[in-house]
Amino acid sequence: MNLRYVFAAALAFAVAAGAPTAGARTDGAQATTLTVWLMTDAQGPDWAAVVAAANRSFESSHADVNVKVEIQTWGEHLTKLDAALAGGRAPDVVELGNTETTKYMAAGALANITASKARFPNNRTWLNALTKSCTYQSKLYCVPYYAGARAVIYRKDHYGAVGMRKAPASLDAFIAAGKKVMARHKSDRNYSALYFPGKYWYAGMSFVYDYGGAIARFKNGRWVGTLNSPQALAGLTKLKSTVLALSRANRSGTEAEQWTVFSQGHVGADIANGWEWGLISDPKIGDPALAPVLGAFPMPSHNKGKFMPTFLGGSDLAIPASSSNRALAIDWIRAFTSTSSMRQLTSSAGVIPNTTSLVNINASKPTLAPFARAATSSWFVPTAPNWVNVENAQVLQNMLAEIFTGRRTVRAAATRASAQITQILNAR
Repeated sequence: MNLRYVFAAALAFAVAAGAPTAGARTDGAQATTLTVWLMTDAQGPDWAAVVAAANRSFESSHADVNVKVEIQTWGEHLTKLDAALAGGRAPDVVELGNTETTKYMAAGALANITASKARFPNNRTWLNALTKSCTYQSKLYCVPYYAGARAVIYRKDHYGAVGMRKAPASLDAFIAAGKKVMARHKSDRNYSALYFPGKYWYAGMSFVYDYGGAIARFKNGRWVGTLNSPQALAGLTKLKSTVLALSRANRSGTEAEQWTVFSQGHVGADIANGWEWGLISDPKIGDPALAPVLGAFPMPSHNKGKFMPTFLGGSDLAIPASSSNRALAIDWIRAFTSTSSMRQLTSSAGVIPNTTSLVNINASKPTLAPFARAATSSWFVPTAPNWVNVENAQVLQNMLAEIFTGRRTVRAAATRASAQITQILNAR
């Protein structure tokens, strides 16, 4: 998952980043070129400034090396990477979405950098879900770059009217307030105090992990679906009661355009990405009148005073195993993910940094701070080579729809899904 921005053209970025011509040397000798693939997010002027600073820092201590940054697009980058890997032309550093890494880790396409982990800045405070996306069979194959997280976006006027003046301290406190909000809006048959579409598995699995469960675990050399464990069942049972009490969203629908429903005035809160805030109040596609009454907070845990784990989207930085410049690539990633780089990227570009130590940089910005805080408690999908097949089969989505519509009990739906997950993840 990745944050998406529309910025200036790649040529403008190359100039802004100060990328030198490959092989250029003032003394006439041939320099080593370190090729870095970054995604289009890095083209924005604030982001490009961070890249340029990292390049200067790196080149100041590597006089015979030039950094060549090449911008890739989300729609084509994996096709280009596969072709480059097959043709022996892979870059030295490549940005991957955190849900894209497992395929390449499992195939041996990325360099094992476990021995160098201690050299990377903030490695002990990396965001949990990003770290897991870089780890395969207990070995590290990439470095967390940046993240995007979900939190509760809510109407302060609706929840304030029932006495909720600040973020609730627990899940039960949030549910109690939501029930009061539902009662105040009982005349609106389309109203949801918490808009929760039936197939919203990213948010649904947060309940599972909050209660100590997991989608699947690696045991004795194979993956086992564990949604029918006592902990996972407790989370799913709580999720069902929450959704039935607070949501009138389509029990078999998705969250694809939940911001639209929110902007139409039928929603008191939803669990959303940070960028959805802007869509809800956008003058052209949302309702700007909502801007003054919007607020956000991390989804509270059933354990008082804690946050419910959130699924993190984001990106990682990896080194293809075929790179002949592995040591240089490690040094460049160290420069680009330094504390100063992360601080600048967070404060200027508004993304969530790769470390929990910097999540409070934007504490005064209400559209950023809650999502950064939410990222400090996170979960990630099983790093199994076949995981994408679970998503494509919509195992989790169908399980949740079955639970919310009553077609199956929580236990029956979870047991069926666990069996499917076990079969898919271990298929050869």
